[in-house]
Formats: sequence, structure tokens, C-alpha cells
Amino acid sequence: MKRKLGHSNIEMSAMGMGCWAIGGPFWADETPLGWGKVDDDESIRAIHTCLDLGVNLFDTASVYGAGHSERVLGKALKGRRDQAIIVTKFGPVFDEESRQVTGGDVSPKGIRQSCADSLRRLDTDYIDLFLFHFNDHPVEEAAEVRDTLEALVTEGKIRTYGWSTDFADRAEFFAQGPHCSAIEVELNVIDRNPEVTAVCEQYNLAAINRGPLAMGLLTGKYAPGKKVASDDVRGKNSPDWMKYFQNGEPAPAWSQKVNAVRDILTSNGRTLAQGALAWLWAHSDKMVPIPGIRTVAQAEENCKVMDFGPLKPEQMAEIDQILERPLAI
Repeated sequence: MKRKLGHSNIEMSAMGMGCWAIGGPFWADETPLGWGKVDDDESIRAIHTCLDLGVNLFDTASVYGAGHSERVLGKALKGRRDQAIIVTKFGPVFDEESRQVTGGDVSPKGIRQSCADSLRRLDTDYIDLFLFHFNDHPVEEAAEVRDTLEALVTEGKIRTYGWSTDFADRAEFFAQGPHCSAIEVELNVIDRNPEVTAVCEQYNLAAINRGPLAMGLLTGKYAPGKKVASDDVRGKNSPDWMKYFQNGEPAPAWSQKVNAVRDILTSNGRTLAQGALAWLWAHSDKMVPIPGIRTVAQAEENCKVMDFGPLKPEQMAEIDQILERPLAI
């Protein structure tokens, strides 16, 4: 299964690999922002598995593991860079040694420095998709950011750009940039975003889905009462924006929604995760889910969803009925 990266001429797989977890631990003061310890060799094998199974889109960010995710991805793609589409993000500022996030910088100079640093860590001379990583940055202050990204396209350092945002006004502002091709939006079967989806449809942008498995709830591995490790972004010291987990456990309201649609998602031989990814493709042909992967087993399970394809229209309608929401996006 293939997709175009918005209205660009970049062809990519219909799903990607989310590379947040492979960055390992990092923090903002005492708040964990990573997914705990990670095995770099296993991460590299998972990346190679994705490539071998037809997934060529890899979504990382400068801040993931305070640069570590980019370095691991760069190492994994050595000799295979031409087979991959690299997405990375800018905005946060961090200390690589302490792995502490220390602030942010989206001035033209800061964006250029972040781009240069990412190119170095990724061991590449261009970035396919460069995403603005501040979800709620004031839209009235975004023109300078967009202009800087257009300049980086002209200079050949990036091929295209977008915004990782859940706000339709911000998505629409960036959409009007000539080389904007994508919006990265939190979206899954139990947590839609019809406003941003509509912007992507209107402007022919790829809607890259972060959180396509609701931070793990849609994998079936986290039953109510199961605790997540304290050094995990979903753990007891999780950041304020963490909604799918509370006090280190699956949030009951979201877990109930998963259980309500479990039978439909797991029909036709799919796993729960595969059904959740199939829902996204049926939701809109702009959707490009990027489930987080850090083991070969996870890579194999997620990549296999491409053999099944999207859910059927009647299954989509039944899910909307069960969750008591309008049928239209």
C-alpha cells in the first residue's frame, strides 16, 4: 500500500514507524517524556524489518531521547537512506548529556540550527519532511516559522514541511504554504479530530496519525489496573497532557471505548492493533498512521496490517453507532 505525501511528488508507504520510543529515556525536570529503557540493536533490527516488509516512512524528532532516536535511525539507514522517507521535528531545546528538555527556540536561527543538528545526527544531507513540533504555538506568530521552512526547501535541506498540531486554524495556516505537505495530528478510532481531518482533505495534505494506538491502549496489552513503569511517559509522573493513562494506569473512560469496539476491530483475523490501524485507512485516504515500534515482533505485527487493508464501510458505521458519534468525519 502506497500514499503520496500530500501534494508533493514523494511516494511513501501507507503507514510508518513511530520512532519516539527508540529514543529511550528523557525528561523535563522530573517528568519522564520517553518510554523507558531501550535496546538500540533491537531498534535497528525493527527498522530493517519495516524496510524489508514495505514500510519506508520513519517519524522521529530532535527531542526524542534528546537526539538519541535520530542517531539510532541514522545508523539503521546507513547504506539504505535512498529507501527511506525521514520525518523529523524541531522546536524543543535540550541537553544531550543530561537528556533534559530545557526550553524551545523557533526563531529563524533556532530552526536552522535544529535542522543542521538533525542532519548531522541522522547522517544525511536532506530531510524529507520537517515538522513544527509545538502543538499550540500562536498562529499569529507562525508566519516567520513557515517562511523559514520555505527557505530551507529552496536551499535543498528539506524537501517539504508541516505542523504537528491538533488545531485546525494552525493546520490551515501552514496549509497555505507552497511546500507544506502534511499535518501530524493525534487521531485514532476512539479519538477523532474531524476539524483537522477536514483541513487535510481540503488542501490535499497527508494526515500523519500520531497516537494511532492510543499510546498502547489499542494494542490490548494494558488491562485496567495494569501499572506502567515510573520512567515511562504514561507512568505515575506523566505530563499533564497524558489523557489515555492516569496515575500510571489505563484511563477507565478510554478503556471502555476500546472494549466497546474490540470485537469489530479484531474481526477477520486482525489483532486489536491491526484493526485500529485499518480503521484509520477507512476513515480517510489522507491517513498515514505511525504506530510506535521498538521490537521486531511489533514491526512484524504492524506491517502485516497492510495485507488486510482498510475496514469495510459497514464496520465503520457500526463503530460510529456503538461510540454514539456522527457518521461523517
